Amino acid sequence: MTIEYLKRGKPEADRAADDAKTAEVVAATLKDIEARGDTAVRELANRFDNYDRESYRLSQDEIDALIAKVSPQDMEDIRFAQEQVKKFAKAQRDSMTDIEVETLPGVILGHKNIPVQSVGCYVPGGKFPMVASAHMSVATAAVAGVPRIVACTPPFNGEPNPAVIAAMHLGGAHEIYVLGGIQAVGAMAIGTESIAPVHLLVGPGNAFVAEAKRQLFGRVGIDLFAGPTETMVIADETVDAEICATDLLGQAEHGYNSPAVLVTNSRKLAQDTLAEVERLLAILPTADTARVSWEDYGEVVLCDTYEEMLQVADEIASEHVQVMTDRDDWFLDNMTCYGALFLGARTNVANGDKVIGTNHTLPTKKAGRYTGGLWVGKFLKTHSYQKITSDAAAAKIGAYGSRLCLLEGFVGHAEQCNLRVRRYGGENVAYGAPAAVRG
Repeated sequence: MTIEYLKRGKPEADRAADDAKTAEVVAATLKDIEARGDTAVRELANRFDNYDRESYRLSQDEIDALIAKVSPQDMEDIRFAQEQVKKFAKAQRDSMTDIEVETLPGVILGHKNIPVQSVGCYVPGGKFPMVASAHMSVATAAVAGVPRIVACTPPFNGEPNPAVIAAMHLGGAHEIYVLGGIQAVGAMAIGTESIAPVHLLVGPGNAFVAEAKRQLFGRVGIDLFAGPTETMVIADETVDAEICATDLLGQAEHGYNSPAVLVTNSRKLAQDTLAEVERLLAILPTADTARVSWEDYGEVVLCDTYEEMLQVADEIASEHVQVMTDRDDWFLDNMTCYGALFLGARTNVANGDKVIGTNHTLPTKKAGRYTGGLWVGKFLKTHSYQKITSDAAAAKIGAYGSRLCLLEGFVGHAEQCNLRVRRYGGENVAYGAPAAVRG
């Protein structure tokens, strides 16, 4: 077995040191928001976004005026994208049924899927106005039936971005705030004098937003760890270097710390892709960002076999995995750790990011080992219930329950069961209570 790295990114120890610095900044900032509320949020908004206004919440008149600035073509495109996202989210919601079953005569068990009652949707937008993130979080929450949807996005070039605000409003946001970064997610989760706290935080963001969500988990729910974008291309000789390099750099432009990895069993493709990346970086308008990501976080992994490619891919557990091989469905059948798969050269991550209908908020930092991406189910809580409808069932379950409680030493638990046995089972049911509590 031979797995060779033709290019490596920043060592894991250096990445961990960066994460530790981020965590320290986030902890101090969240503590400040909790202590000083709106005052702290305002200071942070001024410091990091150079943005101040009387209220960071947009009024309906302001929302209408911003939407009026969006061109008819852009509005049509936004509506089309939201239609695709909602269509897939509705199909997912329809697959989640409430159930009720009779497991024994007179014993009824069930569950209900109940929407989270309030959600805070973070839509990035300081560097690029992430219109699509509004579809993915706000519109999906609306399909789930969440009754209070709060949306935050930072100003873009000093003002609310009209297209982002339009997407939030069309998606179903009930409250829209022009806030970004730690101050946005902190205000939504902790609450301030002017923003009531939410029950769940969702949406992607930079390293500081992702870390803030991680530290706030427990106080509120979070969708998943969705930090700086990651992409992986799994390719063999069926495709060329241009398409591989384009798909790698298409995600590396997100930020300065966006990992992009090529996994291949073709040395020629690997070497050609390295050269093609350099050619594209010379002409790409966002090369200043993409080059830093590629130099610090780009990797090229050469394997002997498809099985080794699969092994490497599952170990890295990348957010986006573009598969372009002679056996794409084999990877679909066998891959277990990733955010989302994009199968075949006709497919690409940008389609998934913007319009095709699947959700683009996906797990990063190896979180694909234990969770999938944001979907309508993340906005729903599955709650169980149980009821017993006959005396015989109450006595039977009670007798078993009593003995099992005493097996663990819980006499008070057992008496809950015993009381039902005495009330509903008559004198002929054997249960486990000690004589002192048989009554």
